Amino acid sequence: MNNQAKAVFLDRDGVLNKELGDYVCRLADFNVLEHNLKSLLEIQNRGYLLIVITNQGGLAKGWYSDETLSQMHAHLRTIYADHGINLVEIYYCNHHPEFNGRCLCRKPNSIMIEKALARFNIAAAQSYFIGDRERDIMAGEAAGVKGILIDSNQSIAEVLDQIA
Repeated sequence: MNNQAKAVFLDRDGVLNKELGDYVCRLADFNVLEHNLKSLLEIQNRGYLLIVITNQGGLAKGWYSDETLSQMHAHLRTIYADHGINLVEIYYCNHHPEFNGRCLCRKPNSIMIEKALARFNIAAAQSYFIGDRERDIMAGEAAGVKGILIDSNQSIAEVLDQIA
């Protein structure tokens, strides 16, 4: 178990970029929460992998395209890279229950987290999920990861003391 990695899983909207109250559908509306850059770098420097786990039901609704989502994620990665932060992976569920029925990947289900745990040999018990919705915490805890609930757009610096 000593050779396993540890990770901080992160919801996207409201944690990494500004929560708008509805879907972020355009790159122009995708505003990275820069007040979290220093905290994320500190978490990374503590030896944690940073992995995004996000529901993107707007894809199923047709409100934005895969290309637009890719542009948003590339923008996020670029800003983070400019600050020395590496997002190891971004997992997203492109389903919505009203359009696709139930799926296994949409949070509060834990399959996206479980995939990351297996792919990167991560110790769930040494890992955390920071999210701004109860479904984030439920998904993390279903995978054996400690959940940390924050308010939308809250500074991660306020919860750093909860991460060993």
